[in-house]
Amino acid sequence: MKIETVPEQKTTIQVIERMVALLDALAKYPDPVSLKELSKVSGLHPSTAHRILNDMVLTRFVDRIEPGTYRLGMRLLELGNVVKSRLSVREAALDFMRALHKKTQQTINLSVRQGDEIVYIDRAFSERSGMQVVRAIGGRGPLHLTSTGKLFLSVDEPKAIRAYATRTGLAGHNKNSITDLTKLERELSLVRSRGYARDNEELELGVRCMAAGIHDDSGKLIAGLSISAPADRLQDDWLEDLVTTANQISATLGYIPVE
Repeated sequence: MKIETVPEQKTTIQVIERMVALLDALAKYPDPVSLKELSKVSGLHPSTAHRILNDMVLTRFVDRIEPGTYRLGMRLLELGNVVKSRLSVREAALDFMRALHKKTQQTINLSVRQGDEIVYIDRAFSERSGMQVVRAIGGRGPLHLTSTGKLFLSVDEPKAIRAYATRTGLAGHNKNSITDLTKLERELSLVRSRGYARDNEELELGVRCMAAGIHDDSGKLIAGLSISAPADRLQDDWLEDLVTTANQISATLGYIPVE
């Protein structure tokens, strides 16, 4: 089994590079691994690998299961949980949002669900987008009238969708708004099959949006990334970049798609 090496950049301290090589090697195996195998995969001399592994056992980065076999230690999980607790979706998304805005020159929105609405928590835009920002950061929109809102409704159970319709009355904002439960259910079925959602001037006349989901490390949908543009300017060519960007943000949060 061959380890994929990352470096173009080398660490300045050789022992750290060797520690990482051993940790990467251990991560490739679901079961405890022998010193001989770790030495072969990492490219380290057995005596060097043994010495470093012993130090990592003392610091709980590695567990010694029985003489000569090793696996990743619980301290890595503890530190990983600390990182996870400190990483917000906004922090993870910001650079990716700016890059997508630079490529499309359109407004990029980051939104989360709160009850029966979405809340805009960040945005990348410029005057060159050619569109007034219709919802400021902190602004809200109904789930059934927004592209990100439809993403969240699409993962709800049918009973929950019907309950939402009853609570809200599926109130519309204009002639394009979906205000009928049967039409909404058909729309949500399309969202599930496509993997993205659209708002065709349903919230604001003259503005169209499309959104892709952002997932956390447990696979839960936690946010939506959307492109808003004047209705005559939104391009389907942007869909691939939108979905790719949402997936990159999800990966930063630890999400691994199920194959």
